[in-house]
Amino acid sequence: MSGRKETVLDLAKFVDKGVQVKLTGGRQVSGTLKGYDQLLNLVLDEAVEFIRDADDPLKTTDQTRSLGLIVCRGTAVMLVSPTDGTEEIANPFVQSDGA
Repeated sequence: MSGRKETVLDLAKFVDKGVQVKLTGGRQVSGTLKGYDQLLNLVLDEAVEFIRDADDPLKTTDQTRSLGLIVCRGTAVMLVSPTDGTEEIANPFVQSDGA
């Protein structure tokens, strides 16, 4: 057993591809993954932040803000997902008012 630590995620397959990243505090950004390290620090190019709703900070709006080239610190990263092959679906757990 070597003394080298390996990351839980294998992000090599996502380099130069679109990813969505959720950060602690509720921020959500999307961009092209350009690099990463063992501490999960991420470098995203052409990054776009999804603006949160002022009334409900847990919801994102359709508004975005262009950030360009950014570094996401690994301690703030909660979720990394590819943008290709994902689509938004309706929530199956929301009950209609007539029920």
